[in-house]
Amino acid sequence: MYHRKFLSLAVALVIAISAFAIVSAKSNNNTESLQAIEPLNLAILIQDDLTPQVGNELKVTREFIRLLPNGSQVMVGYITAGSLQVRQPFTTDLEKAARSLRIPIGSTTASPFNPYVEVIEALKKFKNEGPNANAILLISDGLDTSRGFDSTAAGHTLDIERAISEANKRNVAVFSFYAPSVGLTSRSRLAASYGQSSLNRISDETGGRAFFQGTTGFVTFDSYFDRLREQLNRQYARAR
Repeated sequence: MYHRKFLSLAVALVIAISAFAIVSAKSNNNTESLQAIEPLNLAILIQDDLTPQVGNELKVTREFIRLLPNGSQVMVGYITAGSLQVRQPFTTDLEKAARSLRIPIGSTTASPFNPYVEVIEALKKFKNEGPNANAILLISDGLDTSRGFDSTAAGHTLDIERAISEANKRNVAVFSFYAPSVGLTSRSRLAASYGQSSLNRISDETGGRAFFQGTTGFVTFDSYFDRLREQLNRQYARAR
């Protein structure tokens, strides 16, 4: 069952992401391609203290939502100081979900204790019913300093362990895009490395993938989507 759900998720994400290239080429085959795949339930979680450049990526993220297969359900939430702000509960109205995206606050006043507490909160909003595959797209710096700035704690804090356990219990694959926050991860390569290690672990152990390039600067979501498409294409080829 889990294998089938992951395969459906992989197919759905591959086709949806590939549709960006179709749009760019002004092809008329979008609808035909999307009709051939299964829908999914997707929660998009954005950390609210990410650098302002993340706001420039809203257009491509909106297009990603709009091009999901019919029957997909999308939730949009922001991981902010002390809470998960749900901008749009799960809905099949993909246009409404796309419009619910906003520019992150981009201030340390919005910095969460760590993103994984809110990931757990979001996981509890998935219902274990229906045929759709389940996934989270976590856009975050991944940093959890709840046990201090200790290399042995990177990727192994209590909240990360709890998030992995909850995701696997609910059959939710966590895909993650790394982006630096306005705090530590934009100033410290070590902090960025710790955050990326954490994202890599939660994604790897829930059947998803983490995407990042280096520990300095900001990489656009375009490159993340390209790498995600390539990765899922390889996984789908092996699964077949």
